[in-house]
Amino acid sequence: MHSFKHWAFVALASAVSLGFTLPAGLTAQTGDGFLFRPPTVTVTLHAGYAVANAGSEIFDDVTDRLTLRRSDFDAPLVGVVLAVPVSSRVDIAASIFYAGSETRSEFRDWVDTDDLPIEQITQLSRTAFTISAKGYLRERGRRVSRLAWIPNRWSPYVGVGGGVMAYRFEQDGDFVDFETLDIFPASFIDDGAAATIHGLAGVDIVVTPRTVLTVQGRYVWARSPMGNDFVDFNDVDLSGFQASIGFGWSL
Repeated sequence: MHSFKHWAFVALASAVSLGFTLPAGLTAQTGDGFLFRPPTVTVTLHAGYAVANAGSEIFDDVTDRLTLRRSDFDAPLVGVVLAVPVSSRVDIAASIFYAGSETRSEFRDWVDTDDLPIEQITQLSRTAFTISAKGYLRERGRRVSRLAWIPNRWSPYVGVGGGVMAYRFEQDGDFVDFETLDIFPASFIDDGAAATIHGLAGVDIVVTPRTVLTVQGRYVWARSPMGNDFVDFNDVDLSGFQASIGFGWSL
């Protein structure tokens, strides 16, 4: 998992470098490629990595008792974004992003009667449904005649937004009853939804007049009261940083 995170950030850095070094004829096609008008909608598929903040009591508890680290809740990220321009420099974007982790662990200080580890699997999934306003820091293209619009080679942007995050935290395996010291099999689950806000920044790199490579970073804030099997804990921290590369198609 940590190797995946390393290579995900290497890929992001490489994509940024690529956007500034590819020949103009391959990226923007600013001499040969053009559109009759600016795009009216862009659909972008994203893949990347989500780093979990994991800063609440439930994460303190499981990393203290079990062989888990906060970084075990980091996870691969996938998503789709539908963006509609409302002006030459502003888009309204609807998105869905999903990140899910699954980690095997065992109790740090306890073994069973056969001196074998007491094992379990811990899962955390987060699915965010959001709306964002994206503001571009430069014009995304220029009109050269009544029938020709040429996209710029690269266009950086910043944005803010909010929405709803559905989540599920689950532990399945064997556990210790600290009152009786019995070992028992169980499955503990908490799921729900939380309001979320985020800030983002990125750059669109034109590949052809209708396709674009997007490199984006996003920080998400979200917390939710825990229920079901975890009512004794405070709000679960669902916040974290997300880095992704997207490939988009414009219409």
